[in-house]
Amino acid sequence: MGTTQLESVPEPKYWHLKTVLSEALDSEFTVGEILPNERDLAARFGVARATLRQALEQLELEGRLQRRRGVGTTVAPPRVGVSVGTEQHAWPGAAGDAWQPVDSDLSAPPAVVAGILGTGRGEAVHTVRRSRTSHGQPVAAELLYIPAASVPDLTAIDAPSGPARARAVLRELQRLDLERQENAVELGSARADDAKELDRLPGAPVLVVTTRYFTADRVAAVSVATYRADTCRLTFGETGGVQIHEGPQRRAS
Repeated sequence: MGTTQLESVPEPKYWHLKTVLSEALDSEFTVGEILPNERDLAARFGVARATLRQALEQLELEGRLQRRRGVGTTVAPPRVGVSVGTEQHAWPGAAGDAWQPVDSDLSAPPAVVAGILGTGRGEAVHTVRRSRTSHGQPVAAELLYIPAASVPDLTAIDAPSGPARARAVLRELQRLDLERQENAVELGSARADDAKELDRLPGAPVLVVTTRYFTADRVAAVSVATYRADTCRLTFGETGGVQIHEGPQRRAS
């Protein structure tokens, strides 16, 4: 690999470096290949390591790179298209749902979620944990908050914990008539628990999709789903399923 020095440019140095690095990823590296360490990369491009880190973080955010525990920074594969809310009139857990139930318990939701649900301060709700995978890799984790008023007959079900309890909560929820659902998407950083479940480092970029489910003019449930922003491209509409969106071709050096 030759040495490339950055010339004076009007844009931030890290942004120009990101473009140079992106071109190098296309021409010199293959998917899954580990990048040289920061010291060597900084020396090659004649920049401070702080500038290099900014460029690498931006490329990770754009899905070109992945930071992996015990491995380092690798070239990312093309993003996976993950459909979100394709069934506009189906409760979570309905037929065809790609999510897998993990557990369920009674706990107080975050204050923001409690405000959306209209529950009292500290009032416990059913919290269902679900996960989603694609091609054998974790792509998303979800917390689904359901107030007791939405599933009044749940107490008659003998499923104290685990996936069975989660499925029981979802079955009861499906007894309601779903009027509509609303989605909101935000960019965020993975918290420690999300990062562990998604096999990423804390602080990795994530896409947070908050969905409100309405029945009888009230919010009957709230879903907060965290998707890996480095590998996921969210798709909306009626296409359904999981699609692979081809990115720039990665060529071997």
